[in-house]
Amino acid sequence: QVQLVESGGGLVQAGGSLRLSCAATGRSFSSYDMGWFRQGPGKERELGAGVKWSGSHAYYADSVKGRFTISRDKSQNAVYLQMNSLTPEDTALYYCAAVWDGDSIEVVTSTEYDYWGQGTQVTVSS
Repeated sequence: QVQLVESGGGLVQAGGSLRLSCAATGRSFSSYDMGWFRQGPGKERELGAGVKWSGSHAYYADSVKGRFTISRDKSQNAVYLQMNSLTPEDTALYYCAAVWDGDSIEVVTSTEYDYWGQGTQVTVSS
């Protein structure tokens, strides 16, 4: 049984930083893409950042480029999202997700991921 469990969310002031963690269990995630999605109030769910489990390629939405960094630790079966220079527009529920992507070079950017966590809330105050 696959489980993705997020942690690290919270309340932070604008300009601050947070590091989200995702513990992935229940199967091998080789050939998977791991993504951090977010859904703000009244907004659609969007992929903020994604990474190939191999580490060969990463994707960042324009809105987070230069501020967020996604990484994964194979030994811990974990994925992380370092978020810096946070703004109120980053306020959202953040989800960790995984999708099998075979030998594809690019990270899957649609919401068609196979597994999802329950989400962790990030609130940025102005």
